Amino acid sequence: MSIDLEALFQAFDVTVGKPAMADAEFGETFRRMMAALVRFDYVVVFAYRGKERPIDLYSTFDPDENVVFVTLYQVGPYLLDPFYHTARARRPGVFRMRELAPDRFFSSEYYRSYYVQTGLAEEIGFFVTLDDDITVVLSLMRREKTGPFPQAEFALLKKAEPLVASLVRHFWPGLGARFDAQRDAGLRKGRKSGAAAQALQPADTVWRDLKLTSRETAIVDLVLQGHSSESIGLRLNISTGTVKVHRRNVYRKLGISSQTQLLSIYLKTLGSTGDRPAAQSTSR
Repeated sequence: MSIDLEALFQAFDVTVGKPAMADAEFGETFRRMMAALVRFDYVVVFAYRGKERPIDLYSTFDPDENVVFVTLYQVGPYLLDPFYHTARARRPGVFRMRELAPDRFFSSEYYRSYYVQTGLAEEIGFFVTLDDDITVVLSLMRREKTGPFPQAEFALLKKAEPLVASLVRHFWPGLGARFDAQRDAGLRKGRKSGAAAQALQPADTVWRDLKLTSRETAIVDLVLQGHSSESIGLRLNISTGTVKVHRRNVYRKLGISSQTQLLSIYLKTLGSTGDRPAAQSTSR
């Protein structure tokens, strides 16, 4: 598509001279800017800090889509998302999902069982690092019927990245206070219910409750993220054979024989440590 300069300038004009904007107003301004440059179907913006539950800042989903892409995603399966892991690594820039995904992500059980249900052909994210270990990820998504982003449009988005990063840092400062408030609310809920685990993040409880060792936990996390045994060995500096032995031990401990069952246990355990609605699939 050709660049709509008039629409681009009109969107940018909204930001001139403004010291602050509400989430929805800035999110809509970002959407209008991007729509003047490239074609896409959805926008969603999350803020990430460490292992904490991500905060949704803006999205264009209808109510049903919002449950799938935002509400359920936030409760725990974000832990398997390549965008989440890139945000935790504090890696700024513009990236396609397939650039960041592990070597077996597109054949992983998480992808086959959940991610494909979103009907997305591609997702591109602007990764903007902020203070307090926070990364804001602004995602543009295209459905299968729209197709992937052409290389020319991806190149254009990369050129826009410095402006997007500057605007995000100007209009979304102080997100640390929101994460602190979210954490404190979890602590209060944990004290009220008498369950200390409520104060912990899902990432810290999901495998602990299943009595796995730290090494086994690291390996099954990487398996579910979509890493092959070879990739896991390289990351953990152990042999591929050792990885396979640990995987067999985990399956034996849990009484399972497939990655499908492993993912099912993972999601069920997440549901027992948070507020995940029951009997609904989760994807992004």
